[in-house]
Amino acid sequence: MNLTRLALRNISGSSFRSWVVVLCALLVTGFTLFINLVLRGAETSLRLALDRLGADIIVVPEGTAGKVESALLMGNPVQVWMPQDTLEKVAAVDGVERVSPQLYLSTLTGASCCSVEDMFLVAYDPTTDFTIEPWLIDKTGGHLGLGEAVGGTYVFTPQGEQNIKLYGYFVTLKANLEPTGTGLDQSMFLTFETAYDVARISYSLADAPLEIPEDSISAVLVRVMPGENPTDVALEIMHAVPGVTPVPSADMFQSYRRQITTLLRGILAVTGITLGVSVLLIGLVFSMAANERRRELGVMRAMGATRGFVLRSLLAEAGLLALAGGITGVFFTTLGVYLFHNFIMNSLQMPFLLPSPAVLLAQMAVGLGLALLCVTVAALFPAFRISRMEPATAMRE
Repeated sequence: MNLTRLALRNISGSSFRSWVVVLCALLVTGFTLFINLVLRGAETSLRLALDRLGADIIVVPEGTAGKVESALLMGNPVQVWMPQDTLEKVAAVDGVERVSPQLYLSTLTGASCCSVEDMFLVAYDPTTDFTIEPWLIDKTGGHLGLGEAVGGTYVFTPQGEQNIKLYGYFVTLKANLEPTGTGLDQSMFLTFETAYDVARISYSLADAPLEIPEDSISAVLVRVMPGENPTDVALEIMHAVPGVTPVPSADMFQSYRRQITTLLRGILAVTGITLGVSVLLIGLVFSMAANERRRELGVMRAMGATRGFVLRSLLAEAGLLALAGGITGVFFTTLGVYLFHNFIMNSLQMPFLLPSPAVLLAQMAVGLGLALLCVTVAALFPAFRISRMEPATAMRE
């Protein structure tokens, strides 16, 4: 008899036990895939955010490093200021090659030009910038002019409009940056000149004006000289420039890295318990099934079926149930993560980037493989034990 047909007949004849195995395989696959998607997505987001910043060190006002990290990663509102002459002081520190200032402006809530709740405004100096400008030149072949901006992947021109309205000021969106899964995706980057022009117009055209303190900046991006250690240069900046906190890129987003590590430990503990319980439960189910089918299997042996055939038939049944549960778990987990990824990001308070199709397929294969492995291992001992029994012993009441 065909192994697959025999396995399907046995599955249909014991629907309750089959559903238990399918549910266990579903949980194993779902947990594994969810962990991979969320943690890999968070790690990728952190790496892309650092690449997007493109600085070896970020200098912010003293005591505001956590707020700036939260703004850059989660798009949370932040307004931090320090004197503009801080730029020259940082540039004069030994080991510093280039510096460029940035302004972190008010977050717009409910903006019609953003597919998420808030939009974070960041102003930069195009004459010194080494993060946005190189990408812009490569992407569009030019620089941002007055009234022009670059947006994250969630920023767009409203349908039917030619410009984006900010505080009563019309801004032209020149291009969109690649997604990072962080607050940078819901950020708009504009030049200092445009930011000051928006602020000027806002006092007469906006309900609430955009306020930029005079001679102030929010952060200084630093690129160190070749061969210099960013950590050592950061210490030099801290000693030479009072009232600032220099953060090397390697130490950036440490709180989020710790959060990911803590989450990973918790999820791994839950997953380990789930795997252990699932394997024990599946093993118990197959032991019960094998004992109930001793006479049937004994008859098969008496009619000429080999021990190997009996073993393979039981393992084929386990494999089919694992595939059914695994595929179901993959489908619903993937669907849930794609539909609710913003909810997951906000609930866990960490960045999250959806994987590419190729990476997703690889992670789905890992989940299915783990489900097959768990079910096969759980079913192997009872299947091996019953297949080794002599036909006469197996048919005995």
